Amino acid sequence: MNSDNRTELLRQIKDDVMNLKESPLCRDRVRNKVFPVIGEGSHYAKIMFVGEAPGKTEAETGRPFAGAAGKFLDHLLKSVGIERKDVYITNVVKDRPPMNRDPLPEEIALYAPFLDRQIEIIRPQVIALLGRHSMKYIMERFGLGSVILSISRIHGRVFEAASPYGKIKIIPLYHPAAALYNPDLRSVLEGDFQVVNKSVE
Repeated sequence: MNSDNRTELLRQIKDDVMNLKESPLCRDRVRNKVFPVIGEGSHYAKIMFVGEAPGKTEAETGRPFAGAAGKFLDHLLKSVGIERKDVYITNVVKDRPPMNRDPLPEEIALYAPFLDRQIEIIRPQVIALLGRHSMKYIMERFGLGSVILSISRIHGRVFEAASPYGKIKIIPLYHPAAALYNPDLRSVLEGDFQVVNKSVE
């Protein structure tokens, strides 16, 4: 792949998601005046963060992690000296599920190919998984299904995997929103972000 065409390839993903008709979640776009959330950040990012699905603020703005959880994500990045613009942030599911419910397996299956394409284009060294749904999908996708445990047991651990473009590191993390409800997780996430930062070569 010619690295110079990453922007165009990612723009094509955006167009494909915008034109997606198969997902019932798309119907809410016009009715609720909301947007799909494709992703944002550096097209040459060494670290990609993958969340689960957009929330209310994200759907209203079209930006990933734009609400309270996003502010804490910004804090976590800053705590290890990483600029948000230097990473790439996206979700498995690109449209908001109603009432912020968990994405359904069929929704993950429908939207996941867009994430697969984003990974292949950006070629991150590290994929940090924010939450259990992104953890399950990505770890199974990269042949790590047999080592999946609950996030409480494997958060902050580094798993090596093979990708089409070389070796990558996959790191499950608590979702930043979890720390908004359980303040004890703030320090846990801060420690895990140190692991993410040190995993970049």
